[in-house]
Amino acid sequence: MRLYTYWRSSSAYRVRIALGLKQVPYQPVFVHLLRDGGEQHRPEFREKSGLAQVPLLELDDGVRLTQSIAIIEYLEERFPEPPLLPKDPVQRAHARELSELINSGIQPLQNLSTLSFLASEAPSVERGRWLNHFVTPGLAALERRAFQTGSGFLVGDRVSIADVLLVPQLYAARRFAVELTGYPTLLAVEERCLALEAFVHAHPDNQADKDPNPA
Repeated sequence: MRLYTYWRSSSAYRVRIALGLKQVPYQPVFVHLLRDGGEQHRPEFREKSGLAQVPLLELDDGVRLTQSIAIIEYLEERFPEPPLLPKDPVQRAHARELSELINSGIQPLQNLSTLSFLASEAPSVERGRWLNHFVTPGLAALERRAFQTGSGFLVGDRVSIADVLLVPQLYAARRFAVELTGYPTLLAVEERCLALEAFVHAHPDNQADKDPNPA
């Protein structure tokens, strides 16, 4: 497998974690999202990925998968151990619910294309104000739900897809200077996750394409 990835992309970070948890070997293909206007916009990559985004997983037979949730669910079905979706139907729904709080409710409002558009088309809106307005309520909702659904991790006492999304989201929040002291449940889960080898290896600081002078 080949994973088209960028060290600081939270969506690619998710997939790296899932691949590590399931111990699936892959070859990284680095796509720098900022260099020369963004390598994701090159025609050869656009041909592979309709929205010119990472991650993109290319299977051994040449099939290409995009969108991190779809890729993670593919890995879950093909490599079921360890499971990232709980067997209990209610817990499984909770894992998907908390994942979507991040995937749909927070991350799109802070991704590169959104912030680039904001900077060019609405420069009067300060980026920090924007991020705190949208990211903070999302994290607050996640904290409330995790307090109800978690028991060591976001859902129950085992790592699930929700935790796979949480850790990259908190990494991104720190990048954007979002205050995190009000989320003790989320921070405790993050600490447990970051003690696991798959999370350590997937961390942006441990990627071969890490930019020593990021923008």
